[in-house]
Amino acid sequence: MPAPDFRSALIVGAGPGFSAALARRFAAAGIKLALACRHPEKLATLAAQTNAATYACDVADAGAVARLFAAVDAAQPPLDLVVFNASARVRGPIAELDAAAVAQALAVSAMGGFYVGQQAARRMAAAGGGAILFTGASGSVKGFAQSAPFAMGKFALRGLAQSMARELGPKGIHVLHLVIDGGIRSAARPVPAQAPDSLLDPDAIAATAWQALNQHRSAWSHEIEVRPWVENF
Repeated sequence: MPAPDFRSALIVGAGPGFSAALARRFAAAGIKLALACRHPEKLATLAAQTNAATYACDVADAGAVARLFAAVDAAQPPLDLVVFNASARVRGPIAELDAAAVAQALAVSAMGGFYVGQQAARRMAAAGGGAILFTGASGSVKGFAQSAPFAMGKFALRGLAQSMARELGPKGIHVLHLVIDGGIRSAARPVPAQAPDSLLDPDAIAATAWQALNQHRSAWSHEIEVRPWVENF
């Protein structure tokens, strides 16, 4: 069986860094691309670089996610590649966290993943194949002090990805959970001169994700971890 021939992709929770690098990777492969986030005006430069359409979407709103997929359906070929990269953080001592803020964070990180995954699964199951990528983090596998809401959301997303992989794999749908275990380099967060390669390069993460998405179905990976060579784990 040849490698997957992806033609149409949607990145939900698009922005700078990893998702931008992944968008450029998709565009270079000739994939028709849609980018979605809460404030798509921030995606203008990336959209121009990748010839992508942009959409506004609140992933915590099931109706908004359904409308997003319907809009993409009308504008490009059937989706065979969907990425969920949205998340929300609320930090603070557990005794002082605002319950409503925590619920909203979970609505984005966990329920948002469910809404997007469900919409993608419906389309790909009908088509007989595709790939769904969920972006994880250090918080997917270890809960840090004063970061309970983020860990809760990321643990839930990891569980969702595991369940979907077992259910959808036999239907030809590759579900991949990518654990990004470390800080990501950016213009606002440059690599310290005294610690070269101590932050993950977004393009390097995207290269790993792209390689995994193109795996032969006889040797699919469900979960991959990436971290800097100096990161403790």
